Amino acid sequence: MRRTTWVRAAAAAGAVAALLATSACTSDSGDASTEVDLDAQSVGAMEDFAADEQFEATEPIDVSMLWTDWPEVPVTDDWQIFDEIEERTGVSIDLTHIPFSDATEKRSLLISAGDAPTVIPLVYTGEEAPFVSSGAVLPMSDYVEYMPNFQKYVEEWDLGDMMERLKQADGKYYMLPGLQEVSVPTFSLIIRKDVFDEVGAPEPDTWEHLREGLELIKAKYPDSKPLADGFEGQSMLNYAAHAFGTQAGWGFGEGTIWNEEKGELEYAGTNEGYRDMVEFFHGLVEDGLLDTESFTASDAGGGAANVSEKMANDQVFAASGASGTVNEFATALNATAGEGNYELVQIAPPGGEAGMIVEPRNFWNGFMLSSEVKDSPNFLATLQFLDWLYYNPDANEMIRWGVEGETYEKAEDGTITLNPEFSLDAFSINPGAPTDIKTDLGWSNDVLAGSTESRELKESYNAPQFVDYIDTVLSSRTPRDPNPPAPLDEAELEQASLMSTPLSDAVRTATLQFILGDRDLSEWDAYVSEIEAAGVQSYLDLVNGARERFAEENG
Repeated sequence: MRRTTWVRAAAAAGAVAALLATSACTSDSGDASTEVDLDAQSVGAMEDFAADEQFEATEPIDVSMLWTDWPEVPVTDDWQIFDEIEERTGVSIDLTHIPFSDATEKRSLLISAGDAPTVIPLVYTGEEAPFVSSGAVLPMSDYVEYMPNFQKYVEEWDLGDMMERLKQADGKYYMLPGLQEVSVPTFSLIIRKDVFDEVGAPEPDTWEHLREGLELIKAKYPDSKPLADGFEGQSMLNYAAHAFGTQAGWGFGEGTIWNEEKGELEYAGTNEGYRDMVEFFHGLVEDGLLDTESFTASDAGGGAANVSEKMANDQVFAASGASGTVNEFATALNATAGEGNYELVQIAPPGGEAGMIVEPRNFWNGFMLSSEVKDSPNFLATLQFLDWLYYNPDANEMIRWGVEGETYEKAEDGTITLNPEFSLDAFSINPGAPTDIKTDLGWSNDVLAGSTESRELKESYNAPQFVDYIDTVLSSRTPRDPNPPAPLDEAELEQASLMSTPLSDAVRTATLQFILGDRDLSEWDAYVSEIEAAGVQSYLDLVNGARERFAEENG
């Protein structure tokens, strides 16, 4: 029987930070990869588990999992996904629920207090670092030999070098990411192509071309502010930054970016490209081309809903989003412009002075494991189960589409068709059908679906226009080289956290102030001085030292 635990108590960010600092300072667990006795810890495991085959526990086991609840998609007792997983694998998943609104803080609190369930999903690369030194999470690199699906697709999709970059200072990696056969930016710019064509705007393949188009649209629709974000500015700055030679928004990360000429990591928030980016977006605000509300309205997990309304009411004609956002905009436009009277296109992120550059090839969210699982009699079975759940193609297809022959059909050529009594409203598939496979049955959920995907699976649920988007990005954009690895040891992690958090907070605050006009751009040098006074050089010395050490030790 699946158990459900709700984590409701609010945790102040300061309390979380204190717990993290404590866990970093008082680590006495030693190496989390304590020798495992597989003879004693293989209860439920398959003897000859191999890639691309069904995992089925030799006796029933329970696996606990942290589950983030999106407000619009609450888990219900009617969700089919958990029953189907248990029927196929013999594994019952016991959920501990946390709300989306403060999921990161709740997750940190649970891990630091030693109360986290076994599986900690929705983890992006880098988010594992604060928990390494305390021994709270398992060094996954010690155990991937027991995960044949993971190993197979890392090799087939040429992801080995990227996995190397996940290593921490001890040479091990502590999370397993979602693997993507093709990697393109999930979020980019969605435009009303019919309106761009109407005003004679150029194809917006660069940010300057986009500005020209926005100016023409503004002339035709003077009451509009034609460009919007909807994700507190963090989405647009993320995919725009690369074309300016910097990183920002969601992609700001630890704040460092590789400077090839200098041969060192520099601070992205003060480099020349960052200023150019800020000036560009400030200019859009100054000329009434950027909807400032969409840079400040709260993101509740799917972006600010009023962007869809503005798109539907001819107030916005280009906005940030993913393939699912296209469907949200389309639904809104159907109610005003009418179906077939508009054209929405997700375009490749525009290029800029740094070139036709997009983010580095990347992983998608994956998972960590609580280190306590290494003491479980079901340890090996848990590894095999998660290898199947996250990396087996049949499991990936099931998590996205449900049960073949019941919720969907699959043709000999691989084409997948949702049966008419089911819908997937998030992607505008069979709208109006009585049962939505996501909200009613749990398939295509935001925690598991999409973590690992082949290109074929990714294309199966997206509109043909998104397939064109993939082709355009792969053929006309160059991924930026990732930063060289600079993993920090235990003491350095604590130092870096104390230094980087106030720096990044100051950068984010000033960025919005400059863009929105709340701070004059003539104060840029003063801003840089503030960042320098906050200790940015000491921070750079720390991470560049770690980079040099890692390079010497690993070649």
